[in-house]
Amino acid sequence: MGELTIGAFARASRLSPKALRLYDELGLLAPARVDGTTGYRYYVEAQLPRARLVAWLRRVGMPLARIGEVCDLYETDPPAAGLVIGAYWARVETETAARRDLVTFLVDQLSGNPAGKGVEQMSEMRMRYAAGTDRGLVRPVNQDTAYAGSRLLAVADGFGADGARASGAAVDALVALEESVRGADVLNGLADAVDRVNRANREGSSGDSGDSGDSGTTLTAMLWTGSRLALVHVGDTRAYLLRGGEVSRITHDHTLVQSMIDAGSLTAEEATSHPRRALLLRALDGSADHARPDLRLHDVVPGDRYLLCSDGLFTVVGPDDIRRVLATAVDPADAVSELIALALAAGGPDNVACAVADAVTV
Repeated sequence: MGELTIGAFARASRLSPKALRLYDELGLLAPARVDGTTGYRYYVEAQLPRARLVAWLRRVGMPLARIGEVCDLYETDPPAAGLVIGAYWARVETETAARRDLVTFLVDQLSGNPAGKGVEQMSEMRMRYAAGTDRGLVRPVNQDTAYAGSRLLAVADGFGADGARASGAAVDALVALEESVRGADVLNGLADAVDRVNRANREGSSGDSGDSGDSGTTLTAMLWTGSRLALVHVGDTRAYLLRGGEVSRITHDHTLVQSMIDAGSLTAEEATSHPRRALLLRALDGSADHARPDLRLHDVVPGDRYLLCSDGLFTVVGPDDIRRVLATAVDPADAVSELIALALAAGGPDNVACAVADAVTV
């Protein structure tokens, strides 16, 4: 087959001529030839696989910039392109689940469902909780902060010269919400608190506090409201859930290595020894670009056990040991103590912080 007109190529590729013109302008799919006199675009049959891939990826909602990356990769390494597509869709499903939880919460609020009206409706369920931190055996100061209360669980991991202040301020900002924010305001309250903390870090970095410009903190926290909890997450502190004997991680690390795992260019095992495994893509460091938090709602079931922790735990204590402790510790205080002891026994190279809460019936 020779050259195809834009109309013939559009029919073969299932893309409209208008879309083909746009993709040419964006550099996604350039024609094989453009007539210098008429400006007509001509394509060849060998371009059909890329064109069809563009069409398929547009149908699943992939952003145009990402489509270009996938198509370029497809031409040199199709299996790697497949991994990138799979990682993209896994992320879409995670974000869709978070939005579904939010929609359910809003429907409950607007329809008057008591399950969403606040912690005062939890007459048959309450939280048992504990939190603790340790400097570790190597670091000169402790920059981790952990908090556990009747409605709030929070862990923050500070970094830089002013990291201890940054992590403490982040948690303090959320503690103030424990008695003041209820029901439908909980997600907005968490988002506003994170924004205030980040702005404070930005203002601090522009002051006369020496190296504070390189300082900031991660933050993972849960605030209970009704039979759900609101989760806010920035950075690589983590939240885990023990339910029915199985442990699952309910946060997604905002790190370079996690983004590489998502893209299929790095395995989880390779990430543990990657030289830049600690590089954060999001944190409360005063930068508007880096501070965007993940916000979601999560249903609470009696018997749930939640763990929030800093990387000083999960980088040296394996998932099997974390699951064993969460499954066997008698109460949250015992779980916190045992987990910190395991981190220290593994050399304690970093500060470690843990907060544990159990949802129990009364």
